[in-house]
Amino acid sequence: MTHLKVSIVVPVYNAGPYIERCAPSLTEQSIGADAYEVVYVDDGSTDDSLERLRLLAERHPHVRVLHQENSGWPGKPRNVGIAAARGEYIQLVDQDDELAPEALERLYAMGKRNGSDIVMGKMAGTMVGPSAVFRRSRERCTVEDAPLIETLTAHRMFRREFLVEHDLRFPEGYWRMEDLLFMVQAYPKAKTVSILADYPCYFWNRREDGGNHSTAAYDLVEDYGRLRTVIGALRDSTEPGELQDRLMRRLYRVETMSRIGEPYVTRVDDEARLRAYEIIRPLALEAFPPGVRAGMPAMQKLRATLLEDGRPDSLLELARRVQAVKPRLDVSAAEQDDDGRLTLHVRATFHRADGSPLTLVEQDGRYVLDPRFTEGIEGAEGLVVEDPLAYANGEILVNDGRRKVWWHAEDTLVPHLEAYGEDGESQVVVEGDVVLDPTTLAGGEPLRPGAYEVWMGVQVLGVGRRPRLNPYDTEQRVALASKKLGGGARTVRPEWSGPGKQLRLVVRNPPPPPKPKPPVAVQPPPKGLRRVYRGVLRRLSPKHRKAVRRLAASAASRLRRR
Repeated sequence: MTHLKVSIVVPVYNAGPYIERCAPSLTEQSIGADAYEVVYVDDGSTDDSLERLRLLAERHPHVRVLHQENSGWPGKPRNVGIAAARGEYIQLVDQDDELAPEALERLYAMGKRNGSDIVMGKMAGTMVGPSAVFRRSRERCTVEDAPLIETLTAHRMFRREFLVEHDLRFPEGYWRMEDLLFMVQAYPKAKTVSILADYPCYFWNRREDGGNHSTAAYDLVEDYGRLRTVIGALRDSTEPGELQDRLMRRLYRVETMSRIGEPYVTRVDDEARLRAYEIIRPLALEAFPPGVRAGMPAMQKLRATLLEDGRPDSLLELARRVQAVKPRLDVSAAEQDDDGRLTLHVRATFHRADGSPLTLVEQDGRYVLDPRFTEGIEGAEGLVVEDPLAYANGEILVNDGRRKVWWHAEDTLVPHLEAYGEDGESQVVVEGDVVLDPTTLAGGEPLRPGAYEVWMGVQVLGVGRRPRLNPYDTEQRVALASKKLGGGARTVRPEWSGPGKQLRLVVRNPPPPPKPKPPVAVQPPPKGLRRVYRGVLRRLSPKHRKAVRRLAASAASRLRRR
């Protein structure tokens, strides 16, 4: 049998027409049909999905279809597909998602040359936002030196022997967060992880009918019970210490505290808010080592402290105040070169609802949150901020809305502490230079025609925002010219437009050359007119007859040339 480089494993349940919609992206990969297989595992569909899959397999010899009784969730069909896979690597794909044409070829090549256990391809689509994991491609990294924990979906390429050696399996039956459980065990065991960030490989799309598994309703008590299992699996997969604390900090910050902070607690009624608090607090107290909370940035540490100290009303007030915090951007030193490259200096600060900066105050040689911000929040007074720059960062993002892809611009944004006023206050500022190069922004390739919105991702003191790149001072919106992109025929124009007058890059193809005017058809004169013309000519002298014929011929020639 021919060596198979990759097996695509797709769990299917009542996918209906999404099978035909997504199948071409799987069956027509550039790696070649003889180099891979597509393994569909039907999980007891009650519609015509199985029939659709069998018809697909008849048309494509490299497609296999397996069928089983319904298990209730994608975990078991994934396990069945992995066990049946014959490829050196396994790419997991959901039934309503798509792969880019060269995804397998590029991912396999990267995995093969590095001996990678996991290869992560850049994600795009309607259910994907920007991720710092895909800021740049990395040939070799691990969970120790890359922020892999920030993306926990299982839409990855795995070396099959890696999965077998470590007996990595998905939980079976109904089990939300199955990807989290799988990945928190896979990442620490992987000796080599590769990241392909310059080519969108996986398109994760929201279904028009809302039928994605990840958007289904769920029970809160059961969900946090499963989260406890995920936390335990991560704890069992790592040794106690700084690495374990850093990885678990993600599960505390995102999954655990999502329902004791904004926007959730500011939207629901008191009954729902307090019910969530009662479910979450025991988990926070019992599941996380002390170092997890201790290393959090200021606002997240304060939130965790109020949770563990049993202060639900303080959590609500903190959420209201944090929700009112807004970033303020300054944009200066805008310069363009002849190739359309735009350079800017960007500065971001955070401000409270009244417009005053979000500051720290020095007390006894240590920093605390500004008492004016924490006043009235019981239990928040005097919280020490050990490292004001912890987790502070910034990045400039370019959104291709038409193709649903986010790109990272080149920047030197760094956080620093800056004195403010004369009362010992300081604020965290994120600033640096940014280069928007339309000749290389799309993963090293030129931007295609379209409008690209420029955003800034920024986090300060544990408060994260993604504002449109729009200066607070409107006078900083300097006029910018249209330039030839890389000296070619295509043009790029930076402009302040769209919602909020944010910076956008508008790329256009050159206008087409004017179409030649079609020749004007000269209609012959009516028959009666020709008879009159000949009769007149007969009455003229030969000399005048010749002159009239010359004039008529000249007029006809001019008409034909129009």
